[in-house]
Amino acid sequence: MERTAPTAPSDATAPTASDAPASDACFPDVTGLLDGMPRQRSEAVVTDRPREVATAAPARRFRVPRVWRLLPTLTGTPFTFVYGTVLAVVSLVAARLDPALVHTLHQGSSTDVAHLVRTPLLVLLASALWIAGGILSPYAIALLLVLTALERRIGGVRAAGVFLLGHVGATLATEVPIGLAVLAGHLPTTSLHRLDYGVSFGVAASLGALTGLLRPWLRWPLLVLFGWMLVTDLIAFTDPMTNWGHLIALTIGVTTWPLVRRWQRASQPLPTARQFVPAVP
Repeated sequence: MERTAPTAPSDATAPTASDAPASDACFPDVTGLLDGMPRQRSEAVVTDRPREVATAAPARRFRVPRVWRLLPTLTGTPFTFVYGTVLAVVSLVAARLDPALVHTLHQGSSTDVAHLVRTPLLVLLASALWIAGGILSPYAIALLLVLTALERRIGGVRAAGVFLLGHVGATLATEVPIGLAVLAGHLPTTSLHRLDYGVSFGVAASLGALTGLLRPWLRWPLLVLFGWMLVTDLIAFTDPMTNWGHLIALTIGVTTWPLVRRWQRASQPLPTARQFVPAVP
């Protein structure tokens, strides 16, 4: 006896949806779906919930800074650009004036004890408009490079604050002892009119603050090199009060490391590891 499958009659037809029982009319059409296999429909499921797409964090690479980022721009570093332009104009005008008149202007802008007692705010601001040695002096070039780099990291207002902190702090730290020494009789009264002007204190403080934002391989050589130059000038004893002021200004800048690092973190946008994109229907 062979086993054979029974065959349907030739006149039998497949049941249609109209022939289904009335009790099954409430169920949706599931034609073409496999039993027990969910989400088998050919139509895409539309959902309003956005999909979460993970994006890889950018790899850190050593990048050589572009040359134009080392120089100030009106949109990128407005404080350095405007301040540098003012210094350049003042230097160019002073180069065409009579030397005697320029010397008189320097004396009127000097942050000596006599002027600090009478008009402190005026001379502190006026003395920062002169560059000792002219527009091509080392301190003028250092001012552009250092302030540009510092402003790009912490912003213009904060960079100006660091510069003024070093300028004012180092000036008071050197002139107040002179006034006390004159009162005590250790220095002559002519020391109250000592000629003192320029941007060097602000540059030294800005450089000290900037080194705290650099990588260690660049921070420590730059700090040691600049400090060694200041100590060498102090040993030469050509202008001890000004040289002491440079070291004090550099120290002021170094003490701002925790503050400028916090400012740098606050000025940088937070990195996003994930982003949300809406699902495509």
